Amino acid sequence: MADGEARTRGRTYRKGSARRAQILLSAMELFAQRGVGASLRAIGEAIGVSHAALRYYFAHRDELLVEVYRTHEHRSRQEPPGPGALSAVGLMERSAERNRSIPGLVELYATLTTDALRAEQHPETHRFVHERFRRVRADLAERVRAGQAAGAVPADIDPSDAAALVAAASDGLQLQWLLDPESVDVRRSLALLERLLPGPAADPAP
Repeated sequence: MADGEARTRGRTYRKGSARRAQILLSAMELFAQRGVGASLRAIGEAIGVSHAALRYYFAHRDELLVEVYRTHEHRSRQEPPGPGALSAVGLMERSAERNRSIPGLVELYATLTTDALRAEQHPETHRFVHERFRRVRADLAERVRAGQAAGAVPADIDPSDAAALVAAASDGLQLQWLLDPESVDVRRSLALLERLLPGPAADPAP
């Protein structure tokens, strides 16, 4: 009897996990096409999920938005890397190129960063954005150090300061692009910054 109950619970858990994952993918596709929904109920209606079912998996709108963006980033990290080591700016350029086709998810990111400033009203969003910025800056700083080790980036540049500058430039440019996509080319603007912070030279082709 105990084994049967355990198997039943296991099947229920797997079904629940699969359903939650499907909701996240549906919401991600919705946001990519239309931007962020106004409320949890409106999002549920748009993706064909009842409000009660959506609340079963996500207690509130902030939780859903955070999990959608986390899922988007996870999927992006699964993409095959390009040739050679990317500089700090090069990493942001690649992200900007990918984001050109999903402006709604760029809008989602802008929404999360704005909500994160109101920590009392959006504690979960605040934690997510705060931790994400720390992780992104750490990654960018390591890429700056790699450029310094290769002699491409001046040794007197502080990697942490450079990382914060690159992240700020990328985020600010993407916000301007959302508001005026015909006038702002994020990748081209970042290419100017890369002149100051290039990465290690790629190995010559054999």
